[in-house]
Amino acid sequence: MDRLWAPWRINYILDGANMEGKNECIFCTYPAEGQDKDESSLIIYRSRLSFIIMNRYPYNTGHIMVAPYRHVANFDELFREELEDITMNIQLGIKAVKRRLTPSGFNIGINQGKIAGAGIKDHIHIHIVPRWDGDTNFMPVINDTKVLPESISDTYKKIRAGMDEVI
Repeated sequence: MDRLWAPWRINYILDGANMEGKNECIFCTYPAEGQDKDESSLIIYRSRLSFIIMNRYPYNTGHIMVAPYRHVANFDELFREELEDITMNIQLGIKAVKRRLTPSGFNIGINQGKIAGAGIKDHIHIHIVPRWDGDTNFMPVINDTKVLPESISDTYKKIRAGMDEVI
């Protein structure tokens, strides 16, 4: 039998178990911790009304998200200024990821509400998932496992450096 060792996945499992019954919103608590905690919180960039953060449990290497600072659940509840700020951050995030990870394309999407797949249903956020030619394989289909070729901290440093180059 072949084994795929993925020791970093234990953090996902433990975080899920530790979050049961808690109402913590990472999109509220992480930015509030201050800029000196950005690397540990995986915040890549802060603008006036929204910020860019890496997904700690990514669908693919370089998976980032854009969220408003204001705790709001639905896209249609965002103010015009927030929409403009979020859109600019989506563009900046794509540019930074392109600069350092050179993906072939992107999936960009919003899961609004639990039934739509939102892991954090009460704070709207936009997913930006880099894609590469040939980045699909049998692992997600057969074993419900995604293989990521790089540590999250190494990817963070690359995207953060890319952000410095595009802003």
